[in-house]
Amino acid sequence: MVFSRVNVCSIIVLIILMGMLRESLASVHKVGGSAGWTILGKVDYNKWTSSNTFTAGDSLLFVYNSQFHNVKQVSRRDFLSCNATSAMATYTSGSDTVALTKPGHFYFLCGFPGHCQAGQKLHVLVGATIGSPSLSPASTPDPSLSPGSSPSPARVSEDTAQNGGFSSSVSTALTSAMSGVVVFLVALL
Repeated sequence: MVFSRVNVCSIIVLIILMGMLRESLASVHKVGGSAGWTILGKVDYNKWTSSNTFTAGDSLLFVYNSQFHNVKQVSRRDFLSCNATSAMATYTSGSDTVALTKPGHFYFLCGFPGHCQAGQKLHVLVGATIGSPSLSPASTPDPSLSPGSSPSPARVSEDTAQNGGFSSSVSTALTSAMSGVVVFLVALL
């Protein structure tokens, strides 16, 4: 088969469009749902995390009163001990977006005295890609969780839906459809 300039350009444009669509499927998760990032109201961040799915490309939105809270991204060890002194990143605006750029464990806590100990800390496990089976701390064991704790199964939460999130099944269907289009176009060449 001969590749014409038009066919090659069409494939390049299609690949670019697929990348743009894939990026648009990324979800913004408002941490803590309507309560936000706080110690008031006894927000259970473990429960919130287990009711969401996270994939590379998603982001976390921390909304809080900056006079009383901040967000510190920390190591697992610092997360477990509520140590905010050697944070990898510190956010203080009151409305901070943190990109989840790669798969793996991400740990956050409030650096104000006593807040982490009161439960204002967050562990997020990010799955590999949009459209792949998503991982959450509920579906993957983490040695930082205490023995006997059993979070509820992962599901798409209301706040994810309100913030334009897509369920994993929709993402999977769209990714499969895009893959099928590429295979079809390559077969036409």
